[in-house]
Amino acid sequence: MRKLNIGLTDEQRQGVIDLLNKDLADAYLLLVKTKKFHWDVVGPQFRSLHQLWEEHYQVLTENIDSVAERVRALGGYPIGTMEGFLKVASLKEEGGTVPTATGMVSRLVEDHEQVIRNLREHIDQSSEKFHDEGTADFLTGLMEGHEQMAWMLRSFIEGQDLQPDGSQALGQTKTPVGV
Repeated sequence: MRKLNIGLTDEQRQGVIDLLNKDLADAYLLLVKTKKFHWDVVGPQFRSLHQLWEEHYQVLTENIDSVAERVRALGGYPIGTMEGFLKVASLKEEGGTVPTATGMVSRLVEDHEQVIRNLREHIDQSSEKFHDEGTADFLTGLMEGHEQMAWMLRSFIEGQDLQPDGSQALGQTKTPVGV
């Protein structure tokens, strides 16, 4: 096989490939959770959450493919098994229980925020440690997508305190600052 000559050393490329595989693993776990919640959600928010999560898992699926292709473009191989994903992911599986709709939203917000924090760190490492501005730019785009998904999910539950059954607590409406 011909040696890659793209201006990065083997060590730099491998460092970035390792970061990308961690991002790929988290994306897969987040995809699985999003699909599971899409299937299981019930209650008055069913239709809006069901549709929102369908949009999100379609974006996540495209992102997963892009991350895997970036790994290949750098001469590496993407992780391709659940066992492999679970070994390197920072996210944890969601098992055993079916949370309320609000609980599902909260858990997905937490996961997107964890992915965003990871991506920020990986952007810095890609640029500063591995000198791969292309991957840093690629990861920045992924991070912005997760920021938007997290915002949409947070917006669903912010502004009101919800009870575990999804009902609003009386007198607990929150008003944004400056309104």
